Amino acid sequence: MVLATNLGFPRIGPMRELKKAVEAYWKGKSSKEELLEIGKDLRAQNWKRQKDAGLDIIPSNDFAYYDQILDLTTTLGLIPSRYKHDGGKIDLDTYFAMARGAQKDGVDVTAMEMTKWYDTNYHYIVPEFEEGMTPKLSSTKIFDEYEEAKAHGIETRPVIVGPATYTFLGKPQYDGFKHEEFVQTLIPAYNEILKGLAERGAKWVQIDEPVFSLDLCEIGQGVIKTAYDKLEKPEGLQVLVATYFESLKDNAELAFSLPVDAIHIDLCRGSGRANTTANSPEKDIEQALSLIGDEKILSLGLVDGRNIWKNDLADSLGKAEKAVEALGTDRVFVGPSCSLLHTPVDLNSETQLDDELKGWMAYATQKLDEIAAIAKGVNEGREKIAAELATSEQAQNARETSTRIHDKAVEDRVANISDDMKERKSAFAARQTAQHAALNIPLYPTTTIGSFPQTQEIRKARAAFKKGELDEAGYKQAMEKEIREVVDFQHEADIDVLVHGEPERNDMVEYFGEQLKGFAFSKFGWVQSYGSRCVKPPIIFGDVSRPEPMTVEWSKYAQSQTEKIMKGMLTGPITILQWSFVRDDQPRNDTARQIALAIRDEVSDLEEAGIKMIQIDEAAFREGLPLRRDDWKEYLDNAVENFRLTSCCVEDETQIHTHMCYSEFNDVIDSIGAMDADVISIETSRSQMELLDAFVDYKYPNEIGPGVYDIHSPRVPSVDEMTQLLEKAKKVLDERQIWVNPDCGLKTRGWPEVKEALKNMVTAAKHMREESKAAEAA
Repeated sequence: MVLATNLGFPRIGPMRELKKAVEAYWKGKSSKEELLEIGKDLRAQNWKRQKDAGLDIIPSNDFAYYDQILDLTTTLGLIPSRYKHDGGKIDLDTYFAMARGAQKDGVDVTAMEMTKWYDTNYHYIVPEFEEGMTPKLSSTKIFDEYEEAKAHGIETRPVIVGPATYTFLGKPQYDGFKHEEFVQTLIPAYNEILKGLAERGAKWVQIDEPVFSLDLCEIGQGVIKTAYDKLEKPEGLQVLVATYFESLKDNAELAFSLPVDAIHIDLCRGSGRANTTANSPEKDIEQALSLIGDEKILSLGLVDGRNIWKNDLADSLGKAEKAVEALGTDRVFVGPSCSLLHTPVDLNSETQLDDELKGWMAYATQKLDEIAAIAKGVNEGREKIAAELATSEQAQNARETSTRIHDKAVEDRVANISDDMKERKSAFAARQTAQHAALNIPLYPTTTIGSFPQTQEIRKARAAFKKGELDEAGYKQAMEKEIREVVDFQHEADIDVLVHGEPERNDMVEYFGEQLKGFAFSKFGWVQSYGSRCVKPPIIFGDVSRPEPMTVEWSKYAQSQTEKIMKGMLTGPITILQWSFVRDDQPRNDTARQIALAIRDEVSDLEEAGIKMIQIDEAAFREGLPLRRDDWKEYLDNAVENFRLTSCCVEDETQIHTHMCYSEFNDVIDSIGAMDADVISIETSRSQMELLDAFVDYKYPNEIGPGVYDIHSPRVPSVDEMTQLLEKAKKVLDERQIWVNPDCGLKTRGWPEVKEALKNMVTAAKHMREESKAAEAA
């Protein structure tokens, strides 16, 4: 019998119960016991939901209070020395200190680095591998949650990230680190975990190895071979290795040679599919069938775990039937492409979306039903799921012809894009001279990335406005009051280039999408970005255009409150694309160009309104990079073209800024240079300016703001700490290039810490100016 399986389920809860519980604990408003109890309740709900949907294999240990990679780090006991771990069981406060840093009761410790999980918008906590570290099983979480589910009468398949993937996710802290040697130190702990699961009666374990989605060099292949050659599989415990986020391609032979019982393949996000609609899952299945041998089970990732569109059941059923024809029903599993972590919990919560749009969609709960339907169709025949097949076909057909989706005026405008629309009037050197003369920018100019703390008052006003309890005039008055307070504080702190604080924006993507044609918005479509940070991605269902200006009036009002320069704040086309649920019925770049034209219109209107600096955030630029190098050029060329299409409509004197989040920039530095923004700000504080190296090696000619204040941590960096970071930047950059700013927006932080940190930042910048003056005088 073909089994219906799942790789992971969203942990946050339908109403973000986990976020609220964790933040209450951080604020001291609830106890550890209360937090743990909420976690226990959420796990029980998730297991029951999957059982009720008819799944045969349900995951456990897919839950985390912050991040699954941090969970694995603590399970393996690989705790960086600065946390002064005594070698025993990891307590909750140490766990959160590793994720967020801590500054309390005489303890002042920085957080571990955070970066994107492959090409998703989920962030993981980067393991730190110190010399002399010895992995040691330091948590029983994977065992506890397996037994917890068993107590509910539910047999689960525990999930753990594999030793090869974990080895390559980490950051060595010493010279001479060798991946193939380090992975061998992990294996005894992994073997102990497998043995412990077998002793508790587990029948399956799922080992996630998304490292197979990458281009693997000889070392990478060797690490995988070494790990699985030494992995000891206890009698009675079967092992599934889950690969996802890409086709296996040239890694397929290695994957299917592993001494395990099942291999999972992603049939939704194969090579090239991120940028085109030319899917090749049939080729992936043929490759798998040619390599799988006579005993292994093939797990098919047929339901998209990273988007919200209804599955084409007839197409998925055809793929499953092909595998069954070759292998038989006992050697085929069906499931999602990857963990459903990246999708919202339940479409049934969405009472405000119209029925037509909802009829095209599926959240995680509905995807469980799709998985079960595919399995049933294969096992019992298509006639047994005739109603489900009809509904699926109806949704596919409706999207092909809907006038709500297709807009000829937008298509015509895209067709008429010309090369001159993607070029600034002058080269950067000439623009820089013009901008410094017009804007009177000092050395080490200080600014922020855009948002300021979103207070309860802001949220209450926004909620009241949306409910109709506050009229438009009252809402505008409330937001203008917030803007004045933000501007007044920036005057008090003596920041050079101001922002309006974005009180009117719920999210840097959602805010724009709400005002663009072709977008729809959910009320409960939350997904986890990192820790307690959840985002509600817009839904791009149709052709995109801008009916009217979106930010101009707010920026004009903010500029009227100061004689200093006020930055206009926009989100770029690639970030809007990456952080949305994107239509899957046309190439992604077609949608990106539509968004670029809409944002271009806003840039022009801001300049015409007197805004002299305009920041176009491309926080997700690196995130969108395909996992295979063969696909990089197409993506990067398109991404650069779309940014330039957005920004190259202003005069030389208007300064264009952009911002990028935590990323490994080496891979994309040529393209960042080609974007030709006048100023780029990047997140560098957690890496102690190491991420700046890519810009130095490239000899990046434009101006750059390396972040000196880690906004993902509640701790307040001192003046000395920020000055030291700026000194590091000065050693490798011309000081005339350097801007001084936080790592990212301040939306999630509290006012007291923000005020103290920004004042420290300004003091550090002034110290650098004085130092420069003294050196010049000498």
